[in-house]
Amino acid sequence: MLTLVSRITGLVRELLMASTFGASAMTDAFNVAFRIPNLFRRMFAEGAFSQAFVPVLAASKARHGEAETKLLIDKVATLLTWALLLTCFVGVAAAPLLVWAMASGLKQEPQGYSSAVFMTRWMFPYIGFMSLVALSSGVLNTWRRFAVPAATPVLLNVAMIAAAWQGAPWFASRGIEPIYAMAVGVMVGGALQLAVQVPALLRLGLLPKISLNLALAREAWADPATKNIVKLMLPALLGVSVAQISLLINTQIASYLTPGSVSWLTYADRLMEFPTALLGVAIGVVLTPQLAAAKAANDPEKYSAMLDWGLRIVVLLAVPCGVALLTFAQPLVATLYHYGAFSARDVQQTTTALMGYGAGLLGLVAIKVLAPGFYASQNIKTPVRIALVVLVITQLLNMALVPAFQHAGLALAIGFGALINALLLLIGLIRRGSYRPAAGWLIFSAQVVGASALLAAFLLWSAEHVDWIGLKSAYLQRIGLLASVLLASAALYFAALWASGLKLRQLIRR
Repeated sequence: MLTLVSRITGLVRELLMASTFGASAMTDAFNVAFRIPNLFRRMFAEGAFSQAFVPVLAASKARHGEAETKLLIDKVATLLTWALLLTCFVGVAAAPLLVWAMASGLKQEPQGYSSAVFMTRWMFPYIGFMSLVALSSGVLNTWRRFAVPAATPVLLNVAMIAAAWQGAPWFASRGIEPIYAMAVGVMVGGALQLAVQVPALLRLGLLPKISLNLALAREAWADPATKNIVKLMLPALLGVSVAQISLLINTQIASYLTPGSVSWLTYADRLMEFPTALLGVAIGVVLTPQLAAAKAANDPEKYSAMLDWGLRIVVLLAVPCGVALLTFAQPLVATLYHYGAFSARDVQQTTTALMGYGAGLLGLVAIKVLAPGFYASQNIKTPVRIALVVLVITQLLNMALVPAFQHAGLALAIGFGALINALLLLIGLIRRGSYRPAAGWLIFSAQVVGASALLAAFLLWSAEHVDWIGLKSAYLQRIGLLASVLLASAALYFAALWASGLKLRQLIRR
């Protein structure tokens, strides 16, 4: 439920961004500047660090108890803080180089480029907040306290909503570029996300003791457990870097396309993240510590059964979401974004990008379940090799698709690459014997495909029989129509599954 609230507030945030700023060189500048600390966050915090830290933490808790595990948390937090201080200092100083590496095409609009550098300097310390949030969330999830980590992203969304709603007009009234208010919102949101972790950790007696004493930091570095985390981080960092390198290349290409291309992709990406985060991230967060515990307890049957359950939930929910993004993209984009500065052309351009992402949604969500199947057993090298292969394939797809489809080709390449990535991860888990599919997959797949086909027909009819763009002024009517169609779609899909004999309650309980 909290993940759902996070996604909803995220959509509200993007709605306000779109209506206030539209899609232009300045919104491209903000999106590039925001992506830079996010890139490092995904690489070092939620990426390599979490993938290495959570399995080691869960194994330590299962084998050595909470007291020794608390000492491990203190040492890791100390090392992480030192690394973050250095990273943030270098990042602020190197902002011009980072913007050039991410989107040198912004130089076509000098004001946009200089604004991106300015906002990067202001927002780069966000990585420090979020890296410590990742550590805190890893601890809380391992102790099966999922509520606070799930609610944390809401605070960033609320801060950015306030920045767009109140901050931008206030900046404009004083002759300051309004988009700069969003950079302030990001930093406030990062601080709030870290602050809310503290009471939850205090209640568990697990608030890290961070030492800025260099001698103690060296002592922490010498600890075998922290060395193991660093050892696991190195291949994980390569694996996560592959995905972020792909994002960097795509942003670089988009910056040379029509001004607004980075923003169109960003708005589509935010919509795509709704099902990705709600399904993939939520399931992955719950599964990872439990898979690690099953591995530590040497219980392969439970390990395989948990993966099987996760994959069935992914197929059950991601397939209809992907169908919706392919068949009903324009109504979604128009209803959520088509206000104020966001034009009908912006709707069309964002729609094509969203359809590209929708083609690979099943893969994007499945990766969030399949990759932890490797990470929980501290096998990070295999996903890295797969990610390298997919990076090459994605760039070959870019070469073929971008000339024909422009920015939408970038989204389509990511979607196809995600499907290939998920398939290779699945094959790897089966070959290793970590995952043995339970009986009933053929019938289950046929039930989902049949219900999704019925859903697609209904959504195509709904998209064609309403002028979704023309209803811009009648926004309440448009919102009501969208809500009605989505509710009817959900009812139709699950009714079709029920009629086909699928026992939903039994699957969810399992």
